[in-house]
Amino acid sequence: MEKFSINVNGMSCEHCERAVKNALEDLGATAVAASVANANVTGEHDPAKLSLDKIKAEITEIGYILA
Repeated sequence: MEKFSINVNGMSCEHCERAVKNALEDLGATAVAASVANANVTGEHDPAKLSLDKIKAEITEIGYILA
């Protein structure tokens, strides 16, 4: 497993945090934590099964902006 930390703009509430967390967990990421206060999302992924590019694409697909 590899850790990731991605800066994300556009999250403004707990609902936004949950939306990002749930979307990434649905892809197969684990230990996901999204933070409005820090404007980022962290977690772990298995690069053999889930690429960092796919994680970033999912974040933008659900309406948030990578910083």
